[in-house]
Amino acid sequence: MGAKAQVLRDIRKRLSAEQFEVQRRAYLFVARNTTLPATVRHKAQLGLNALNGGEGRLGAVKSRCWETGKGRGVMSKFGLARVTLNGELPGVHKSSW
Repeated sequence: MGAKAQVLRDIRKRLSAEQFEVQRRAYLFVARNTTLPATVRHKAQLGLNALNGGEGRLGAVKSRCWETGKGRGVMSKFGLARVTLNGELPGVHKSSW
């Protein structure tokens, strides 16, 4: 799978997570509310698990470099990998560790 496909998949997951955010928060509120009966909380948890086939999770979203598709060493402030930033932005230098 090429880098472009990974970036497109990440964009799709971000849009999906954004679309289901309100519904996900409602399920979470009900599932974590200890004053409700256990059966209601259990149904809310099942609904949360089934939300959009698991793509509605925020954990499914991975920060990737928009230019190269790298999944590691991405500076979230710019959305680019640290290797890509080499000399492109003033005041930002490639770090090595």
